[in-house]
Amino acid sequence: MPASLQDKKKRLIQVLKTFDRLAVALSGGVDSALLLAEAHAALGQNVIAVTARSPIHPDTDIVDAAKIAARLGVPHLIIDSAEMGRADFLANTPERCYICKKAVFGHLLVLIREKGFQHLAHGANVDDRGDYRPGMRAARELGVAAPLMDAGLTKDDIRHMARERHLFVWDKPAMACLATRFPYGTPIDAAKIEQVRRAEQVLADAGLVGCRVRHHGDVARIEVALDQLPRLVADPLRRRIVEPLRKLGFLHVSVDLEGYVTGSMNRVLDHDQDTRTPNS
Repeated sequence: MPASLQDKKKRLIQVLKTFDRLAVALSGGVDSALLLAEAHAALGQNVIAVTARSPIHPDTDIVDAAKIAARLGVPHLIIDSAEMGRADFLANTPERCYICKKAVFGHLLVLIREKGFQHLAHGANVDDRGDYRPGMRAARELGVAAPLMDAGLTKDDIRHMARERHLFVWDKPAMACLATRFPYGTPIDAAKIEQVRRAEQVLADAGLVGCRVRHHGDVARIEVALDQLPRLVADPLRRRIVEPLRKLGFLHVSVDLEGYVTGSMNRVLDHDQDTRTPNS
């Protein structure tokens, strides 16, 4: 492990040891998995994991979260979040993420305090400061800690540490919630969420990794890593993608020539973000 990363790990341990007992919001991704592993190493039995289950997150995330907690020997609580029943969330304004995180973290805080825990932490890291993330504001307002960020850890750092800890999700692609697939101002409902979920499953089943299907009414706009573009647009894979997406209700299936770009739907909020580079 590089010396600079060793220093960050030491800072992380110092941050974690400021808590007597800690609940970790476990999403099933690499960030929260590493946070849980490090918290358990630092605090032992004074750690629990909590997960919010929702239609806007893949079912595989719940499965992965349960596996992570079980393999670490950490008690794991799962609750159903209720953002799909909120009109202000379904309206899909630029404050959607804030509304969601404020509600979900609020539910998790109530749950952990019933179990005797006062402090909740989530897996935000330094790289999360680089995009429009109103959910971070909700976390700060509710006092949800971000130990990975406080320790200065980047996404690459976290993957490196997770691999050394043999966490099976160390290379799991980042997966934002399915609500991010819709342009702001486009109302969300359960049927549209399911349409996107099934469309992205088509891509996954075809062997495409880390893809997004952006929902523009009757148009599906596919974002995929640049190195996967040539294969996607060539037959037979092209037909294998287009036909099932048409059956899901998309009249037109397009591919974004820029490739997959984190937070591309936020450009409407700030045109200066057009300088962001693709992730390839």
